[in-house]
Amino acid sequence: MSAGDPGRRGPLRIALLAVIGVGLLLLGGGLAVALGIGRDGPPAADSVDAGFARDMSRHHLQGVEMANLVADRSDDPEVEQLAFDISATQTNQAGRMQGWLSLWGVPPTGGDTMAWMPAGERHAGHDMAGTETGAGALMPGMATEEELAELRSLSGTAFDVQFLRLMIRHHQGGFDMAAHAADDAEVQAVRDLARSMVRSQGAEVETMTRMLAARGGTPLPEP
Repeated sequence: MSAGDPGRRGPLRIALLAVIGVGLLLLGGGLAVALGIGRDGPPAADSVDAGFARDMSRHHLQGVEMANLVADRSDDPEVEQLAFDISATQTNQAGRMQGWLSLWGVPPTGGDTMAWMPAGERHAGHDMAGTETGAGALMPGMATEEELAELRSLSGTAFDVQFLRLMIRHHQGGFDMAAHAADDAEVQAVRDLARSMVRSQGAEVETMTRMLAARGGTPLPEP
C-alpha cells in the first residue's frame, strides 16, 4: 500500500492526533505549573491570553499535521529537516498553550475565532468568504480541506513545492496574532512565547522562501 493511500493515511492520522492531544496537555500542563501560571487570578476566557492560546494552538496543530506528511512524501533532506523542526517546535508550543488553558479553567475549544483581537487587526482567512470570526472558522494562513487533500496526493518535488507554499502562508497568517499577543497579553510567559513565535517564524519564512525559489516555486499570496 502506498504512502498516499487513504486507507493507510486515515488511521495513522487519527492515531497521531490522538497521541498529540494527550501528550500536549501533559507536557503543557507541566511547563505551566513550573512557571507558576494559573494560580492567582487566571486570565478570563475572553482575554487576549486565553484567546491567543486557544486559537494559536489550533493554528499550530494544522502546521504540525502538514509537517508530519513530509516523512512519507518527500525525498529532500532539507525539507525533511525543516518539517521535523516545525513539527517539534509547534507541538511543544501548542502543548504549553493547551496546558495554560487547562490550568486557567478555560475550555480549549469554542468561542469566536480571533474575537480577542481588535476588529481592525483581524484579517479574514483566504476562503472564509468575508467571515472574520465564528467558532471553528479558518484563521489567516490556514489551509482548506481541499488544499490539504491536494497536498496528501502529491509526492517528490511537487509535494515539496506545495508544502513550502502552504507552510509559508501558514506562518505569515499567524504573525498578526502573535504580534498582538506579544504586546497585549497579561501573562509574561504568554507574551514571551508570542514574541518568540514572531522571531522564529519570521526567520523560517525567509528560509522557506529561499528553499521554494531553489525548487522552482513561487509563494502563494499573503493571507
